[in-house]
Amino acid sequence: MQTISPIDGSVCAEYELASGAEIEAALDRAVRGQRRWKTVPVSERAATCRRAVELMVARADRLATELTWQMGRPITQSPFEIRRGFQERARYMIDIAEGALADLVLDPKDGFRRFIRHEPLGVVLVLAPWNYPYLASVNAVIPAIMAGNSVILKVSQQTPLVAERYGEAFAEAGLVDDVFQSLQASHDAVAGMIEDGRVNFVSFTGSVEGGCGVQRAAARRFIATNLELGGKDPAYVRSDAALESTIENLVDGAFFNAGQSCCAVERMYVHRDVYRPFIEGFVALTRQYRLGNPLAPDTTLGPMVRTSAADFVRSQIAEAVAQGARAVIAPGEFPADQAGTPYLAPQVLTDVNHRMRVMTEETFGPAVGVMAVNDDDEAVARMNDSRYGLTASIWTSDVDAAIRIGDRVETGTWFLNRCDYLDPALAWTGVRDSGRGCSLSRLGYDALTRPKSFHLRVTL
Repeated sequence: MQTISPIDGSVCAEYELASGAEIEAALDRAVRGQRRWKTVPVSERAATCRRAVELMVARADRLATELTWQMGRPITQSPFEIRRGFQERARYMIDIAEGALADLVLDPKDGFRRFIRHEPLGVVLVLAPWNYPYLASVNAVIPAIMAGNSVILKVSQQTPLVAERYGEAFAEAGLVDDVFQSLQASHDAVAGMIEDGRVNFVSFTGSVEGGCGVQRAAARRFIATNLELGGKDPAYVRSDAALESTIENLVDGAFFNAGQSCCAVERMYVHRDVYRPFIEGFVALTRQYRLGNPLAPDTTLGPMVRTSAADFVRSQIAEAVAQGARAVIAPGEFPADQAGTPYLAPQVLTDVNHRMRVMTEETFGPAVGVMAVNDDDEAVARMNDSRYGLTASIWTSDVDAAIRIGDRVETGTWFLNRCDYLDPALAWTGVRDSGRGCSLSRLGYDALTRPKSFHLRVTL
């Protein structure tokens, strides 16, 4: 199999899909490795994981160049996925593991000793996407291993080198053999792994359709799944928002990584009193992007992952315009935008409504609709009018109002004056078609372990 680079259509990686025999062997090894690993003290697990993370961070430039070739993000931005988000999440989860995994000791009771232990689940299958392959995978890989599980990692076939780099780092860090493995496999083979009794937990990041596939495969077994799926994340700009910083953050939240993020801002609701200056400032800043070859140092917007993905966004834009929306960015403003290629200019759509697919269905590209609203109640109604609920943001100087409104918005994470960011100390979760389960934070360890009660009569 080959990975085709969105930069120029060249082959940037080659790999083989695992055979049935290879998958069988990998599962057997994972079971054996986990039995050894669970006996290793948490402090020693932490030391090993820290070494692996440090090795990957030290190689961030090389890993980032590979990543840019595989999925197209500008080379000036790719290193930060590893140096910032990947490192921050990994280190946080390592640092809290000792406390999060400690026995829960109950109040004393005469003649008894009672506590609840966090028992590792066993073999964890991690299915990671291409858009942020290091960020999405680290949410599960590091805490799963820290909790005493073994991990089999399958990343998107668009970014296969990511899994290899994990393997190299863990091997050099001295991880117990077979505690971490990676492979590439077909969808049918992955479904077969999920149905296999040796797999005890599945962590999946990807599309709603993919999440449904994981659920179907797991339906005959009593195993848990963590599903981080689609998003149509909204932002609400109140009349008291600091417009300059709000615009700067929302332009970045909509168009960073060409909008290819599950928590990118895809729809905006702006109070009518500030709608016009917001649109003017937002469009002016959007026009400052430079679309082009992501290996060039002055490029700030690279290609989408493939031409079909760009064509999907083009179709949403065209459909909205046909229904009455106005596309503010005119053809020709971004010369690198060429039909039949993955290079797509950012687009701002006004005069939109919720009868348009661009305001209700995931876009996953550099296009955003902006709609005027009259008050908080209308904004809340619009934000909740979605099948998704991963993140949502409010932009205001009134913190109490932000909390009050946030209580009414159906979402996994509620932001005030920021967006498109994941704090590892907070639970990462979604509602509705944005998924189920939880990763990161102390709660993330609960998902990767099972409680085991010890009820000990110590006096006869």
